[in-house]
Amino acid sequence: MQQVPYGSVDRDKPLIRLPFTRLAVITVCLPLLGLIACIVLALLYHYNDATYTHCQVPNYLPSISAAISLTPERYIWRFSIGLHSAPRFLVAAAYLSFYRGRFSKRLMEQLLSGLTFLLALSENVGLLLLTYVSSNETYSVHKSGFVLFIGSSLVHMLCTCKLWSLIAKYSLSAEEMMSYRQKFRLFLFNGFFCLLAAYFYKRHNTYCETGIYTLFALCEYLVVLSNMAFHMTAYWDFGGSEAPPWSAEEETNEELNVAQCMLGPLFPEGTARQFPHHKEVKPTSCQATTPSSHI
Repeated sequence: MQQVPYGSVDRDKPLIRLPFTRLAVITVCLPLLGLIACIVLALLYHYNDATYTHCQVPNYLPSISAAISLTPERYIWRFSIGLHSAPRFLVAAAYLSFYRGRFSKRLMEQLLSGLTFLLALSENVGLLLLTYVSSNETYSVHKSGFVLFIGSSLVHMLCTCKLWSLIAKYSLSAEEMMSYRQKFRLFLFNGFFCLLAAYFYKRHNTYCETGIYTLFALCEYLVVLSNMAFHMTAYWDFGGSEAPPWSAEEETNEELNVAQCMLGPLFPEGTARQFPHHKEVKPTSCQATTPSSHI
């Protein structure tokens, strides 16, 4: 009886293949539909509670924090973000791998891509924090999560635009040019409405004018929607890939590695030249894939 080699190609093949474009759409639609549901339910069933502020002046739209802190809105939002957050971590790792491949010999861009990855993680952690700690439970923690989310989001967008400006500078791909232009426009849009939202929030707390908090809430909606649209640009970046985007190349490399280890001299040296994406196998890497002796 022959034992199955450890690291068998069949065993390590992915069970499910999902087009990355479909993953991008699902990832963005989850918080979008959740946000719309929370705002509509807050306006229909909890209007007074959702639009109330300490100034006690008339307002007409709830802030996002107010809309997701009510019941059952908070459960809808938590469910949406819970499903949304896992693919976000996957996409952050995919971008890091993508940038390392593009800037493999450029140290500053490698460091910037690492910073962008950390900011993407920080943004997602901030989103989870403000989601699962509502403003009427522990306000200071909710506020910290909101500041972490907005701050990380803005700097992440800035770093991403810088990296993609370098990619677009030497690229002939229409998709990459489109992706860069949309990223840059959404970054400017997001930054402008962040500043406008901060202005209306400060003015509301200082003067308690009617309707000013409504303008703040409207700006807040636009900030969150533009953030979703920014992450949706992954649709162009990985349009022809599967999820995870690097799986196809790594699977090809693994199959060639196993074949080279098992066939030995019959697998001629320099075969990697016939496969541009295949890395030559080192002798030590064959230990895990060499079949055991017959019993």
